[in-house]
Amino acid sequence: MINLKPDTLIKNPQGCHVVSSVEVAADAAQVWAVVGNFAGFERFIPALSHIEMTGDGVYSLRKKFFKDGNLVVEQLNSRDDRAMNMTWTTIYNTLGVANLWAAMRVEAAGPDRSVATWSIIAEPAQGHAEGGFKAFVQAFADDAMGNVSKLFA
Repeated sequence: MINLKPDTLIKNPQGCHVVSSVEVAADAAQVWAVVGNFAGFERFIPALSHIEMTGDGVYSLRKKFFKDGNLVVEQLNSRDDRAMNMTWTTIYNTLGVANLWAAMRVEAAGPDRSVATWSIIAEPAQGHAEGGFKAFVQAFADDAMGNVSKLFA
C-alpha cells in the first residue's frame, strides 16, 4: 500500500526580488481602483489580450492571456481594500517562471498624490536561464507601472 501524504507544487519563491513604484498624480482610492482590480490588469499591461476570472475575492483564479500566446494563471491570496493591498501567486504559466509571488499596494502621498508599488519574488523554471531573468521581471513590472502613471497624467 502506498502511503500518500499532503503535498503541493505551490511554494514561496526564494528567487529574485523586484520592486517597481510610481508616484501618481491622483488620489490613492482612484489608483487602487485600477491596480487593485485583480481582473483588470489589461488596463495597464498592453501585452494582455484579455483576462478570464473564476470566482470572486480571495481564492479566485485569473487567467491572463497575452497577445503573443502566453498564458498565466494566478490565485488571489489576500486582499484588503481599506489598506489598499493584495497578494497573489502564479500557479501555471508559459513564461518560464517556476514560482512567483506578488503584491500590489497603494499609499497616499499627499493631496491628490499616491504611490503604487508592485513587489515580485520569482524563480525561473528549470531549464530557463537565470542570467536575464531578474532583468526580465523588473522590466515587465516597470513597464506596467509606467503605464499606470500615464493613465493618470
